[in-house]
Amino acid sequence: MRRMVPGGDFGALGLAAIALLVVAAWLLSGFYTIAPNEVGINLVFGKYTGKTMAGLNYNWPYPIGDVQKLQVTDRNAIDIGSSLREDLRRPGVQLGADIPEESLMLTGDENIADVKFRVIWQIDPLHPEDYAFNVRNREETIKAVAESAMREEIGRLQILRILTSDRKVIEPAVQEMIQGVLNSYRSGILILQVQLLSVDPPQQVIGSFRDVTAAQQDLQRQSNEAQAYANRVVPEARGGAARIIQEAQGYREQTVQEAQGQASRFSQIEAQYKAAPEVTRQRIYIETMERVLSGTDKVILDNKGGVMPYLPLGGLPSATAQKGAAQ
Repeated sequence: MRRMVPGGDFGALGLAAIALLVVAAWLLSGFYTIAPNEVGINLVFGKYTGKTMAGLNYNWPYPIGDVQKLQVTDRNAIDIGSSLREDLRRPGVQLGADIPEESLMLTGDENIADVKFRVIWQIDPLHPEDYAFNVRNREETIKAVAESAMREEIGRLQILRILTSDRKVIEPAVQEMIQGVLNSYRSGILILQVQLLSVDPPQQVIGSFRDVTAAQQDLQRQSNEAQAYANRVVPEARGGAARIIQEAQGYREQTVQEAQGQASRFSQIEAQYKAAPEVTRQRIYIETMERVLSGTDKVILDNKGGVMPYLPLGGLPSATAQKGAAQ
C-alpha cells in the first residue's frame, strides 16, 4: 500500500480514508428496489421494523438489516385430490394423477364421494408480515385446512345433492370456512376461490350413480313438460268456465226478462178481463186457437157436420215449390 501511495508514506490518514470508503460502500449497499407486484419486509437484527412498497427503498445493509420480498399480487393454486406429473413419453406434457387418500370423502348419508378441487390464493397485501412470520410451510398448511374444510362440508350433505344441485353451494361455503381458519392463524393468506374440479362416486359404483342422475334428469324434464301442459290447459279451462258462466248469466237474464214480460202481459189481460170478461174471454180463446191451428192441416165442418169446401190459398205456393224440387 505504501508503494501505491505517492511519496511512499501511508499513515493513519490513508487508513481512515480507506475505512470511510468501505463504510460508505457498505451503507450504499442498503438501497434496494421493490417490483410492482412485491412488498418488502424490513428486518433489523432479525426484528420486523416495517414494510415498503414498490420503488427504491433503503434498509440497513447486511448483517444488520435484511429485506424479504413477497409477491403479494401473484395468484397461486393448490390442487387437492389430484396432482400434475410430467408425461415420460411426451416431455413438457403434464398429466393428472389421482390421490385417493385426499379425494375420497364420506358424505352425510354414509356414502363415499370422490372430490377433487383447487384452491386459488395469494398473500394478503395488507398483512404480508403475518405471512412472513406466523406460519411455516404455508402451502402444506393451506392444503391441510382446505381438505379438512371440504370434508366437513361434504359430511353435511347427501351424495345425490352433491352430484347435482349443491355443487355451486359447496364452493363458497368451503372458501369461507378456509378463510376463517387461516384468519385465526393470522396467516396473511387470502383465499380467492375454491373450484370443484370433479365430484363423482367411486369408480366401483359410478355406473349406477349415472343411471340415477339420468333418471333425475328425466324426472325434471317430465315435470317441466307437465308444467307446460298445465300452463296451456288451465287457461283454456278457465276460459271455457268463464264462457259457460257468461252463457248461464245471459240465459238467466233472458228467462227473467221473458218471465217478467209474461207476468206484465198477464197483469194487463187481467185488468181487461175485469173490465169486460165476456169479450176478453172470447178474444183469448180466438188468439189461442189461432196459435194452435196456424201450423196444422185443417178440416172445416159446418153446423150440420158437413165438410165445408174452401181453397187453401196459403198452401199452394209451398206445394208448388215442393213439386218443382222433386222434379
